[in-house]
Amino acid sequence: MTGSRIVIVGGGFGGLYTALNLCQFPWTEANRPEIILLNDARHFLFSPLLYELITGEMQSWEIAPPYEELLADTPVRFQQAQVRGVDLAQRRVDVGGEQITGDYLVLAVGGETQRPAIPGLQEYAHEFRTLADAERLRERLRLLLGGTGVVRVAIVGAGPSGIELACKLADQLGNRGRVRVVDRGAEILKTFSRFARTSAQNALEHRGVWLNLATTVTEITDNSITLNYKDQLDILPVDLVIWTAGTRTPDWITALPAQHDPQGRLVVRPTLQLPDYPQVLALGDVAALGDENGQTIPRTAQAAFQQADYTAWNLWALTTGRSPLDFKYFHLGEMLTLGTEDAALSGLGVQLQGSLAYVARRLVYLWRLPTLKHRLQVGWHWMMTPWLDWVTTMVSNQR
Repeated sequence: MTGSRIVIVGGGFGGLYTALNLCQFPWTEANRPEIILLNDARHFLFSPLLYELITGEMQSWEIAPPYEELLADTPVRFQQAQVRGVDLAQRRVDVGGEQITGDYLVLAVGGETQRPAIPGLQEYAHEFRTLADAERLRERLRLLLGGTGVVRVAIVGAGPSGIELACKLADQLGNRGRVRVVDRGAEILKTFSRFARTSAQNALEHRGVWLNLATTVTEITDNSITLNYKDQLDILPVDLVIWTAGTRTPDWITALPAQHDPQGRLVVRPTLQLPDYPQVLALGDVAALGDENGQTIPRTAQAAFQQADYTAWNLWALTTGRSPLDFKYFHLGEMLTLGTEDAALSGLGVQLQGSLAYVARRLVYLWRLPTLKHRLQVGWHWMMTPWLDWVTTMVSNQR
């Protein structure tokens, strides 16, 4: 006899870590659930390290291991599928020709890049959210660097993605690059601490990155970007535009017959259950939930990582006759990569920047990788790479 079936839609930090956490509970044979994880891509993506893939500091297997590998030693069944829709009342997921029904349903799909109706944006701007985005961007940079001229890059969005990417690309391009960040806001990293903003500002200035704040983009072509600053238009030549501005809720989530916030996210109880569908839980980018002070919990990997713990516990509680717990968000701090072997870190009373923060950030993310096996593989590779590089250099010098 088996227990309930739990269907998890979305394999990011919220979905995958919920599935892995569920495996840690002391299930009996009578109540052990069947766990199905649905995701449209075959690979999990540890998105905070996506920048290192662009610069070649890390390899794709380190930050994007396949789900089959991560779940090989667990009872979780992974299915690659594109979700077409969800019946909340029946807890049924339409994956195109197949209906998957669960006793409990978890909605953990991530957000999507917000792409306003700007001429040329769809055709010419690169996104930076997925493994495929990073690979396309890396190839585009390779082609640009294969030429002889200056590589002009415009990054739209002065949030963490835009700032981190600007610093990484500025270091990678060196004297060959001209990098600028464009944002309609008046400051960078507006939701971050003063320490993080100051560290980032200094890093940008040190690398010669231009900032165009209080500025909107009105048009993008294959070789230019038009900026509007105080009603003055400026057409700038550009070789590459990267769009990192804004996150939106997927359309199929906003279309669900449930309570939504103004951004289309699903309103959930403190237990992460939907008010009208208590056997459906939502977390991560698609869940609207406030903290103890009434502030909306941010759309960050840190928040989804914490919510996954509560989601797993509450599913175990609901299936074993226990009381679910109210989610309590604990802000652990902020981490930013600010170029090659450079970072800023603050949290729990500690503030670091430079190479020490870079090492600390790496260690924190190593600890957060999904499984012990993958952590050991990546950690071993990190330790061995400098030694292997030294051996390669020595051999080359002997020739």
